[in-house]
Amino acid sequence: MLKVTNLEAGYGGSIVLHGVSLEVKDGEAVVLLGPNGHGKTTLLRTISGLIRPSAGRIEFDGKVLSNMSPAEIVAAGVVHIPQGDLPFPELTVLENLLMGAYLPEAWKQRKQKLEQVYELFPVLRERSNQLARTLSGGERRMLALGRGLMSNARLLIVDEPSLGLAPFLIEEVYRKIHDINKKGGLSVLLADENADHIAGFADRVYLLEMGSIVSEGSAEEMLKNEALLAAYLG
Repeated sequence: MLKVTNLEAGYGGSIVLHGVSLEVKDGEAVVLLGPNGHGKTTLLRTISGLIRPSAGRIEFDGKVLSNMSPAEIVAAGVVHIPQGDLPFPELTVLENLLMGAYLPEAWKQRKQKLEQVYELFPVLRERSNQLARTLSGGERRMLALGRGLMSNARLLIVDEPSLGLAPFLIEEVYRKIHDINKKGGLSVLLADENADHIAGFADRVYLLEMGSIVSEGSAEEMLKNEALLAAYLG
């Protein structure tokens, strides 16, 4: 499905990613682990077209994404849930969700998609007429995920879903993303610096350090390697 090969990217001539290669297969949940500031967000932003790679190749279902615009990448089926969620604060929950269905094919299916989102996140139905700026942190995270699901996504890229949330809310958000993956059939690429919630969630894990992939394996293999996790994630 998604294949990233020898990717290099950065900001203003400074390279952050150094020959990164990874893969997400159809139906998989893949977690990208790494300390803060080591390139996870840069990698996700490059995949979704917000940053242009300086070298390497990004493919999705045989299409080369590397030179596509972010809108073209969304139309291809790749949707990015950014760090911090970024809701439109002065729009209602419903208006925010409908913004996720802006592409013509998604707009045609907006009623069906909306019901699917409300079934997955009942609190969003309850808050549908509430301004996004009045939501709690956990509710904003669910709104961001719901907005992503309003498109015709086949791969959901999620950046730091645990950021700023209380432990019980992190568990709830991870359960919802697990449902999106296993029950909804969407592939997931998730970046986090917290390894506590990947057991039972991730099919495979990549460890990113200083812009390079330093290890890859199943969640069980990675969690058993305490020395590796301690060295890179504290």
